[in-house]
Amino acid sequence: MSYSSRVREILQKTGAVEGDTLQVRSDGHDHIGVLMPHHDFSHPDVVVLKLKSGYNVGVKVGPTSELTVVSKGSTREKTAREGISGKGKKQVAVLGTGGTIASYVDYRTGAVHPALSAGDLVATVPEIADICDVRAEVLFSIFSENMRAESWQRIAEEVADRINGGMEGCIIPHGTDTMGYTSAALSFMLEDLTRPVVLVGAQRSSDRPSSDAYTNLLSAARFIVDTDAAEVVVLMHSTSSDTSAAVHRGTKVRKMHTSRRDAFHSINEAPIATVDFEGPITFQGEHRRRSAGKTIARTAMETNVTLLQFYPGMSPTVFGSVLRNSRGAVLAGTGLGHVSSDMVEEVRKAVAGGTTVVMTSQCLYGMVDMNVYDTGRDLLTAGVISGGDMLPETAFVKLMWVLGQKDDEKSIRELMTTNLRGELTSRREQHERA
Repeated sequence: MSYSSRVREILQKTGAVEGDTLQVRSDGHDHIGVLMPHHDFSHPDVVVLKLKSGYNVGVKVGPTSELTVVSKGSTREKTAREGISGKGKKQVAVLGTGGTIASYVDYRTGAVHPALSAGDLVATVPEIADICDVRAEVLFSIFSENMRAESWQRIAEEVADRINGGMEGCIIPHGTDTMGYTSAALSFMLEDLTRPVVLVGAQRSSDRPSSDAYTNLLSAARFIVDTDAAEVVVLMHSTSSDTSAAVHRGTKVRKMHTSRRDAFHSINEAPIATVDFEGPITFQGEHRRRSAGKTIARTAMETNVTLLQFYPGMSPTVFGSVLRNSRGAVLAGTGLGHVSSDMVEEVRKAVAGGTTVVMTSQCLYGMVDMNVYDTGRDLLTAGVISGGDMLPETAFVKLMWVLGQKDDEKSIRELMTTNLRGELTSRREQHERA
């Protein structure tokens, strides 16, 4: 979304450009600051100013607003930066997709720009050249909530191409909000994976002193170059301080806090490894190791799949309609995997009509067990598949992928109950947070 015609006309008339210090009088208030770039998520009538305090403020420009250029900023053409060469070191692909981590600071203006290339991203971490030779490319630059099955498919195909082409591994800078969905999708799509794929994000943007982008990117590069791992993982801060990063299996990870740097946690198992920012990389559990051969991207997915969370008082009519109109459905039930008794018949009808229904738990920690109570046993009789200890979002993505691979009920049930990429565990680990 660009500026409105009125705002464009005012800016052109005053000769104001990014980096200039402006005074904007609007609704009787004066605001003075450096004009920031206008992004797609900004309102067309709003200009963003970086105040002397360092904070940004959006000011709506109305018909009576006045804009004056206080001082001109220095001019510099914004061009994509070149990637950093590691001078003969192991080659690592960086495939940019967007998110907070995919930005860099223009210290001339203080603005945070979206990366014009993945080279923009890695150029802010020059020390990465001491670890590897980066081969960077932006696949797309979107907010993570705008990811779709088509996005996952594109990433998987590009990853397979880079790994089969000789890359030591792939770093995927990604927005944090849906990173768990993407990591699960890549885990299932990438068959016979021979090298590591590390999704990495940032909870704090690169214009903030507390940004985690720098250390997370360096740690991702170290994990690829210095270990024998060959899995899809998510790497993020393991504590709120700058001490270490946790490496989470791509099918077992969830964002558990809106803003903390240590927001990501492995559910029902320990992280695969810990990367000490000034020390070693320590593995904490089993992991898939590197191998020879070709990585295959099996990207077919069924998109007519829904993820439903049960709640008390949920309408059986609405519930049943959604189920019957879906090729597959994952239910996040209560406790051991339950819905209200008046929902069971709707589930039975949907399964009889060809909808694959998988049960998971809202509790996250622990395992679904529908053999304990009557409602659970009724759901099993109705044809519901137990999701074990899969996260609801992992089960959702897995069902999309399984339905893209198989058509017959027996094969679908077998794949959904088989541990394919570490998404199902038979032994309960005690990693619940106090």
